[in-house]
Amino acid sequence: MKKTVLDVKNLAIQYETDLETVYAVNGISFSLDAGETLGLVGETGAGKTTTALGILGLLPERTARVTNGEVRFQDRNLLKLNEQDMLKVRGSKISMIFQDPMTALNPVLPIGKQIGEAVYLHNEDNLSQAQIEEKVEETLELVGIPKERKVEYPYQFSGGMRQRVVIAIALICNPDLLIADEPTTALDVTIQAQILTIICNLQRKYKTSVIMITHDLGVVAETCDKVAIMYAGEIVEYGSLRDIFTGETHHPYTEGLFRSLPSLTGDSKRLKPIEGLMPDPTEKPQGCWFAPRCGRCTQKCRQEAPPVWEQEGHQIRCHLAGQ
Repeated sequence: MKKTVLDVKNLAIQYETDLETVYAVNGISFSLDAGETLGLVGETGAGKTTTALGILGLLPERTARVTNGEVRFQDRNLLKLNEQDMLKVRGSKISMIFQDPMTALNPVLPIGKQIGEAVYLHNEDNLSQAQIEEKVEETLELVGIPKERKVEYPYQFSGGMRQRVVIAIALICNPDLLIADEPTTALDVTIQAQILTIICNLQRKYKTSVIMITHDLGVVAETCDKVAIMYAGEIVEYGSLRDIFTGETHHPYTEGLFRSLPSLTGDSKRLKPIEGLMPDPTEKPQGCWFAPRCGRCTQKCRQEAPPVWEQEGHQIRCHLAGQ
């Protein structure tokens, strides 16, 4: 029987200023078992990164707050932990690969020191200085960087190599959960494949659970076991990789994402983008949030919030699901 590593229930997050409230995440739920990879998919502004920051307790203190829900990690609700306890979790038990490696790295510190910092902070095995240096070198070799380059600075590396450094920082303490926030953004296709291979190989080596945040369904198909499709702060469809890619019933938004993908079979048909934009996140529209962009929208969709249809773990938030 698989062990559940992360269980998120009804998580809601808002950004508040003197002028307005942004409803960034609106009651999402998902779970992740040991060794599994969950793909968190959606367009920019769907709430994917905010979800990740909420799990790690890294939301901006002055403007963001969790208004509802639980984030249970290894039977502890992370939302109830104080900052001192969360410091023991971050980097050691849960790590994150941030979207932009250049801003995630300190430009005035050699990469070796930055990779080793996590071990210094979470040195549960009481490793000596020499042992930590050895561990840094081993981790660099694992991500495909020669250990001699540990004395170099971030500006001396290409974008793909900097992303490898960020992966090394995230994995050096062998975390139980890795959150990868669009780890292949702005990289060319060849480097993207290399980065994904590194993450998958290290996941198998350490039996790490992974949340893969992306808008690329190709990445999801290659790496994920479960998929959660996010739209306007809600999970509109959730299920196994097979449910999402080969199932017969889908949310209209999921169908739109697949229709907007180019064909690899030489099909010359024009792509069909999803018309319109996501709703204003400062307003909570009545009914289904996707209704203004949905070609199958009914009057009921505009007036009533849709229920969640479920069949064997496959969940769809839509009035028309199952019909």
